[in-house]
Amino acid sequence: MQISSCVIPVIKSPEDYQAYRISPHDTNRLAIVFDPAVANTSLTCCVEIFDVGGKTPPNRHQLAVEMFFILKGNGMASCDGKTIQIKAGDSLLVPPTGTHVIENTGNNRLYALTIMVPNENFAELIRSGVPTELDAEDMAVLGRLDGFNI
Repeated sequence: MQISSCVIPVIKSPEDYQAYRISPHDTNRLAIVFDPAVANTSLTCCVEIFDVGGKTPPNRHQLAVEMFFILKGNGMASCDGKTIQIKAGDSLLVPPTGTHVIENTGNNRLYALTIMVPNENFAELIRSGVPTELDAEDMAVLGRLDGFNI
């Protein structure tokens, strides 16, 4: 009988997240939760924060599946010419090669948990961007202090 060893899980708090804008004039920021450097596996997990009117540029991934779980706010998601409204609680799964855009159409910031598997250099692209700070509003959402019932 082989006994498996217990691995200590990696635990982070919002204060540990590093945030970036991929390009200086982007209207969305990404706060990295886990990436291959920390998770020791090929995934990237971040919280994507869209300013009012903010959106991603159209983009696609050759191998990766990307999942968005909307934490707070309203917006639109487009993939390969199909567009849907999105709101808190909605999930979106984008297949490899799907050209997609996420846009904040609401009156407040849009927050999405974004997970990409495999990483496909996503974390490296984010980290090559412009470091930015998370403000009090961001920390309230990340810490679930903005009116969510726990």
